Amino acid sequence: MNFKNEFMLNFFKDKTAAAGLILFALFVILSLHPSLFAYQNPYELTQLYLQNSFKPPSHAFWLGTDEQGRDIYSAILYGLRTSLYVGVVSTVLSVIAGVFLGLVSGYYGGWIDTLIMRIADIQLSFPAILIALIIMALWGTGINKIIFAITIVSWVYYARTVRSSILLEKEKEYVQSVQALGMGSFPILFTEILPNVVSPIIVLATVRVAYAIILETTLSFLGVGVPVTEPSLGTLISNGYQVLFSGYWWGSVFPGVVLMLLIISINLMGDRLREVLNPKGERV
Repeated sequence: MNFKNEFMLNFFKDKTAAAGLILFALFVILSLHPSLFAYQNPYELTQLYLQNSFKPPSHAFWLGTDEQGRDIYSAILYGLRTSLYVGVVSTVLSVIAGVFLGLVSGYYGGWIDTLIMRIADIQLSFPAILIALIIMALWGTGINKIIFAITIVSWVYYARTVRSSILLEKEKEYVQSVQALGMGSFPILFTEILPNVVSPIIVLATVRVAYAIILETTLSFLGVGVPVTEPSLGTLISNGYQVLFSGYWWGSVFPGVVLMLLIISINLMGDRLREVLNPKGERV
């Protein structure tokens, strides 16, 4: 049995993880082409009708409407696309930056290691939300800017994880053998060492996607993330919260439930990946 088949078999042994994967796949499918599943484009002005404002859940509007007559169900589908896009792209950028700096820090050591790790320590001494708020205050709101802010907040976790793995790997015989053969530092790092430390990176990245989505939602809820004119689970929850105590509960409750299910599905996958890829139970 090859690695791929063995991995899939082990992963799907856990029914909750399989359920998480199916739920996450459903969210991804819905978010890739929301126009195929939505009643309307809730951010297209020609499709808004104020006479439909604050309609409760019904057969016509499954999850109700908001103050502008937007269908909440349709808005959630478009909001999912933005939240997943921000979460995945910011995680990919964080992985690239963090893995590179972690490789360099752990392999070369010396002042490079000291500099990178002290920067990481200083950054970790501040709450991530505070750093993100400062960046957004300086740069303004927007999807690309919030991706940048989350990337800056998140790279340190990958750098520290990779560095700790590199410190162990570089002392092993296979690394010393290729060093003796005259292989350069970067080929050693990226062709010999990196493939052997990729498992904890995958596990960490899966979990951090959920964190990135939560951070984007929090910033958007506070009004400094995705602009209110753009679809996002955070902006939907924020808009619904403003009228929550006026009896229009569906505007924030349904987007909040979808966010909760999205995060749970990612965490279920992350927990199972940790068990499959890291069976010895080392903490990632």
